[in-house]
Amino acid sequence: MTPIKTTPLSFKIKEFNQLNTKELYAILQLRSEVFVVEQNCVYQDIDNKDQKALHILGYHEKNLVAYARIFKPYDYFKLASIGRVVVALKYRKYRYGYALMEAAIKAIQDYFKETNIVISAQEYLEKFYTNLGFIKEGKSYLEDGIPHIYMVKM
Repeated sequence: MTPIKTTPLSFKIKEFNQLNTKELYAILQLRSEVFVVEQNCVYQDIDNKDQKALHILGYHEKNLVAYARIFKPYDYFKLASIGRVVVALKYRKYRYGYALMEAAIKAIQDYFKETNIVISAQEYLEKFYTNLGFIKEGKSYLEDGIPHIYMVKM
């Protein structure tokens, strides 16, 4: 099997009010493309939490292909948290999800001086998050009709 060669992602980290309209549009388009269309899930993505978040934008060349948002403790959960983790479908084969999560974890450490992190993960991604050091806590639950699990990294 031939290894896949690709350009590494470049990341930008921005507060909500630092995002320009093109960046915000690209973020909302990517989130909608995956969470609403691909996963066939009708839910309210625009949840008034983006304003409190730091936004991690992952670019391949000039295209936004990966995104996550991070929160300091008590802005969403009791611990610092990562959410809306998304990689465009055609870029997942390059393992950009790992690069994105590593950037988000580092941003929490750099910006919030925190190492304890919580996520509400889609259950089918448990192994992916376990590989990043997260541990499942509790039972699975439904969020917007999709099974999720609470996971922590201490």
